[in-house]
Amino acid sequence: MNTLTELGDILVVDDEASVVEVVSLYLKREGFQVRVARDGRQALEAVRKQLPALVVLDLMLPEVDGLSILRELRGDTAVNVPVIMLTARQQETDRIYGLELGADDYVTKPFSPAELVSRVKAVLRRSAGTMGNDGGQRPLTFTDLAIDPNTRLVTVRGKNIELTATEFNLLWFMASHPRQVFKRDQLLEKVWGFSEYVDPSTVTVHIRRLREKIEIDPGNPVWLATVWGVGYKFEPG
Repeated sequence: MNTLTELGDILVVDDEASVVEVVSLYLKREGFQVRVARDGRQALEAVRKQLPALVVLDLMLPEVDGLSILRELRGDTAVNVPVIMLTARQQETDRIYGLELGADDYVTKPFSPAELVSRVKAVLRRSAGTMGNDGGQRPLTFTDLAIDPNTRLVTVRGKNIELTATEFNLLWFMASHPRQVFKRDQLLEKVWGFSEYVDPSTVTVHIRRLREKIEIDPGNPVWLATVWGVGYKFEPG
């Protein structure tokens, strides 16, 4: 069994039986344990009963919709579970809102089950801290900001900051390359592990979330700077 499948089970939340069946089949083929929830209430109960390694979450659900579930998960600091959203093509606004709420990734319906499994593996690698850190790297320390890749702890002005796995990896990667300018597709490749089929606005949303969490004035960031017409860079100060 590989290290990813040892992390725990995958909770698949979707009210379409065909989607649940196919996704579960592909995940099980890769050695993952799978639990299923068919509506929002079942999903919340399943998470409370046993924290999964990752949630595959459809946004259009009966009882409690996917965005409400995501909002509740991200509002509980004790439930730091990665989430991949399943969205319809016309749900662009919901997709952006989901990323702003803290979703780690999204897949647009109709989708390739094999692609979804690849996304699951990539998010789990990020969550486990196996992207860009071999376990032996030293913490980065700047004025009022400390980033520890081993404990995955971020401290701003002496206060611990709760980040999702993707937010941490994005901050760590950029801070590890101070003043280097990255295009959005480069960040998708380096941090997310892929850039194909992913809207570059995913990076924009995550940068905005990071600014809201670590900057004194997110509208005038000190560390996460925009290089207009190009991308983003980390300014060490």
